[in-house]
Amino acid sequence: MRTPSTRRRLVAAAATACVMALTATACGSSDQAAESGPKDVKSALEKGGKLTVWAWEPTLKKAAAEFEKKYPKVDVELVNAGTGDKQYTALQNAIAAGSGAPDVAQLEYYAVSQFAIGKSVEDLSSYGAAKLDKTFSAGPWSAVHTGDAVHALPMDSGPMALFYNKRVFDKHSIAVPTTWDAYVEAARKLHKADPKISITNDTGDAGATTSLIWQAGGRPYKSQDTEVTVNFTDAGTKKYADTWQKLLDEKLVAPVSSWSDEWYKGLADGSIATLAIGAWMPANFVSGVASASGDWRVAPLPQWTEGAKASAENGGSSLAVPKAAKNKELAYAFSEFVTTGAGASARVAEGAFPATKADLDSKKFQDTKFPYFGGQRANKVFAESARNVGTGWSYLPYQVYANSVFNDTVGKAYVSATPLSQGLTAWQQASVKYGTDQGFSVNK
Repeated sequence: MRTPSTRRRLVAAAATACVMALTATACGSSDQAAESGPKDVKSALEKGGKLTVWAWEPTLKKAAAEFEKKYPKVDVELVNAGTGDKQYTALQNAIAAGSGAPDVAQLEYYAVSQFAIGKSVEDLSSYGAAKLDKTFSAGPWSAVHTGDAVHALPMDSGPMALFYNKRVFDKHSIAVPTTWDAYVEAARKLHKADPKISITNDTGDAGATTSLIWQAGGRPYKSQDTEVTVNFTDAGTKKYADTWQKLLDEKLVAPVSSWSDEWYKGLADGSIATLAIGAWMPANFVSGVASASGDWRVAPLPQWTEGAKASAENGGSSLAVPKAAKNKELAYAFSEFVTTGAGASARVAEGAFPATKADLDSKKFQDTKFPYFGGQRANKVFAESARNVGTGWSYLPYQVYANSVFNDTVGKAYVSATPLSQGLTAWQQASVKYGTDQGFSVNK
């Protein structure tokens, strides 16, 4: 789990890097795209060498072995430098020190723009990434590129779905909700039938909140170079806030933190009846909620408008090449291999959820039966969700900081009488102030 202290350490280091970039040139502009032709990646593969890859994603081990088998002159060293913010802090420190940075680094999508705007990562378009614009599903691809610049390659994705406890729903004759209004009604019925059952858990989570706002059509963040907009007053955000407020007011969500022992227990015994979360979740059910095998199923996300098919991403990460990398061409070759084609398929076979359209659309992938979900072909639901992810979403170039103050602002709605809408306003104000302090032109 991430902690406020690790987030804030990263924020301080990344902010310094971005301020330096702001004084030198416009953040986010590409200084590589004008170079002629792809880098000489082929020669780098023939020459070989050692690559250091900082990543925590477990399926990379299999893909790295396949890469070394295909290119025997290359030695890949996988290093777990910490998950999420812990790695970002270490990476930013190495970049600032001018030594110790890896050749490849795993970055979650919400963190990509922060490293890109600080010019800490390579623009991969001149290495061959420009040709991959049709390779990945829309959500992940939009998260890693700005204009013609490609800051990282999508490694996996998290199109959202509704995981629900069929045993609990059947016992209490509850229909699987197809709209969020129906979801609220299902929450009421379940809680009335058994006060120990909550429709879901929620103690305030920035990623979950922004994902549901994304699905509702909200686009609170916009950025172009140093121009940034933060606006939590649009119609999509209001839809989310009004609906979720009902669940909070009526105490229909369990005040249980995700990934806690209590959370796993609630998923196992049915007292937490649904999760709206990314398609990477099944492996966590299998490993952490084994006793409930056969109880759970997967359905499309409830819709904000009856008959719609909108979805959003929740989670997922990419591979970036730091500017301080020693062998950038080889680093790019590895990144492309493990995120596309045979490398991506090898990772999918190990349990990764693909960001590549070819894997998402393959019959083998979609026909896979999940014993945990009663033999359901759950990938059909996930693949459809990936196709319906709303376009036009973007994160702030300092999203890591924004997420770190979520519990200080929006989080108050979960522990006091503060309305969600008021918490979102406070989050907006904090994000505007921080961006302005760092040299961005925010909401002007």
